[in-house]
Amino acid sequence: MKTDKNKLAEIFPKGEKGSSETFTGNAYPTALVEADSVYNTIVGNVYFEPGARSNWHSHPAGQILIITDGVGYHQIEGKKIEIIKKGSIVKCPPNVRHWHGASADVGLQQLYIVPNIEKGIVNWDEPVTDAQYLINDK
Repeated sequence: MKTDKNKLAEIFPKGEKGSSETFTGNAYPTALVEADSVYNTIVGNVYFEPGARSNWHSHPAGQILIITDGVGYHQIEGKKIEIIKKGSIVKCPPNVRHWHGASADVGLQQLYIVPNIEKGIVNWDEPVTDAQYLINDK
């Protein structure tokens, strides 16, 4: 039996398509641990189809990404773009703009953890331009 090496193994439900106000392309965020006053942390999954990515954004208390499948990109503003893949762990510092998403050819599945939500969850900014994103294809 032949399988598509670029098809991701979905661990969690794909969820509904994310808003074009916060994502470019087809991204499917799903909350796994809802915000509450006991844990002060939210956890979720995002499935990015090839070419999909988040807008620039920041988190008042930072964010941790755990890549569970696929290949993608992560960039902290002012730094070089990093390639992320299954098994990568990314720490996004508090109040630092960044973006993340799938590569052009392979999707990406990630868990996100946002701690200390009493400080706030996310501040969304402008989309990542095609020129900023396509620098990875060179």
